[in-house]
Amino acid sequence: MFGDISVRAIFMGLLAAFVGYASSFAIVLSGLTAVGASTQQATTGLFFATVGMGICGVWLALQTRTPAAVAWSTPGAAFLASSVLLPGGFAEATGAFIVSALLIVITGFIPVLSRLVSAIPRPVASALLAGVLLNLCFAPALSLGSVPLYVLPILAAWLLGLLWHKLAAMPFAVFAFVMVLAFAVDSPAAATGLSYRWPELTVLYPVFSFQAIVSVSIPLYLVTMAGQNIPGFTLLELNRYSVDRPQLLKTTGFFSLLIAPFGSIPVNMSAITAAMMCGEDAGRNVSRRYWAAATCGTVYTVVAFGSAVLIELANLAPAGLITAVAGLALIPALVASLSAAFSSPQQLEAPALTFLITASGMSLMGVSGAFWGIVAGVLVWQLKQVRE
Repeated sequence: MFGDISVRAIFMGLLAAFVGYASSFAIVLSGLTAVGASTQQATTGLFFATVGMGICGVWLALQTRTPAAVAWSTPGAAFLASSVLLPGGFAEATGAFIVSALLIVITGFIPVLSRLVSAIPRPVASALLAGVLLNLCFAPALSLGSVPLYVLPILAAWLLGLLWHKLAAMPFAVFAFVMVLAFAVDSPAAATGLSYRWPELTVLYPVFSFQAIVSVSIPLYLVTMAGQNIPGFTLLELNRYSVDRPQLLKTTGFFSLLIAPFGSIPVNMSAITAAMMCGEDAGRNVSRRYWAAATCGTVYTVVAFGSAVLIELANLAPAGLITAVAGLALIPALVASLSAAFSSPQQLEAPALTFLITASGMSLMGVSGAFWGIVAGVLVWQLKQVRE
């Protein structure tokens, strides 16, 4: 096993970890804050989410000997960022995280559930994801109108990175964000003494409710499956790796269930960073590329111990700036999901309804628009299929 280690795999694993974390930690933080997490609760949730995807990533890579990269549910975090605060606050959201993780575990044991999720028409599933992402993608424009002097350097850095290489866009933007905090923002006196400290974790007491299960657990499960797990499986299969879908779902679901009581979003298969580690850049020998995923997971685990400092830095930012960074990170996903949603000229109404209802932020009978959006889209899709 250790004889399979290569410099190229290690380098690509380090790069993937940097790109993956830099491009999405702001989204996760925005999602946790939106559903009521305090600073200490967000620190706890971010810490366990990072540790969870790190250890799970190392475990899967070494067990399967494939670059089966693991990430946190970025679409799920974006969904949370656009959700309405539950009556029970973050405790109720934590209960919803547990149920969502349990659904992923059950899907691993009952493959028919995976097939049912896969049976949701791809344009409808893409429209659901696009509707979830839309409001957060407005954040850069809204923040540009309110704090232009802070946002413009970040936008410029993002564009510069994009022109160089699309994977460099968000690391450049995050670097610019840190520079803005350091040199442009009037930070509190306490910030001058900012230094590393151990994450102060807090105990959470989950609250379970039917409203949270329908409004948060099920949509979170669906966007995690449709937006992350299924594309992640497909990517590995396209690169001719053997994929045991039920076993991967059991493993990621189990780790999600372990970390969910601490206010952590699910972990799942990665598609974007996995693409970096599946290619020839991670080594010419296909059978040795799994060390890239193992390296990536190791880095995530180490980075988790800096959660407190990252959140403290984020708290220094003007209102809306952290969501602006998160919105920039989601633009490629929004474009891809919109393209896929309206890829079938014969079936435009179903994804349009799903997209509009989900993006509206509406709530009916205490149930979020994400749930009603997928119901409406599937119903219209099937009715049109029958008519034709």
